[in-house]
Amino acid sequence: MSDYYECTPVGVEFLEQTNNVFVAREVVRATPGQVFDVFEDAHAWTEWALPIQKVEWTSPRPYNIGTTRSVHMMGGLIGYEEFVAWERGSRMAFTFVGANKDATEKFLEDYRVRDLGNGSCEVEWYMAMEVRGFSRHLMFLTRPLMRFANRRLLRKFRQYAEAYAAGELELGTA
Repeated sequence: MSDYYECTPVGVEFLEQTNNVFVAREVVRATPGQVFDVFEDAHAWTEWALPIQKVEWTSPRPYNIGTTRSVHMMGGLIGYEEFVAWERGSRMAFTFVGANKDATEKFLEDYRVRDLGNGSCEVEWYMAMEVRGFSRHLMFLTRPLMRFANRRLLRKFRQYAEAYAAGELELGTA
């Protein structure tokens, strides 16, 4: 078994409690239900979110508040997540409850989906974090990079979700 370090779980209010908040927005030509189909597909995350190498849902469907999953990322990081918001078609948010590396104090991602009524929706992605150790002194340097990277990742999400909505790919496959 790998190492396990507890993180401080947070709710969506954490977005108002830290300076390390990164926001990206995209209009996606897919319905809110199709966007959530992509969110719920473990393999899809490995296609659009470059750092993610594997997602394991550790709670059964239907997903809801309290659902858990493990996310394996580049650099060998495994994040153990618990969902703190889940409204299929409109919002999902998760926090780290633990990780296999002692670098993350608090972490939250919040995805908000707003139906535009024309087969499209707006997706807003909020990421907030506080790190441990020496890294916390470097956050001022990494903030611009994180903003850029998150915008790029959400563009990749948009492309993937639109391909799914157009019937150009099936979920669960490469």
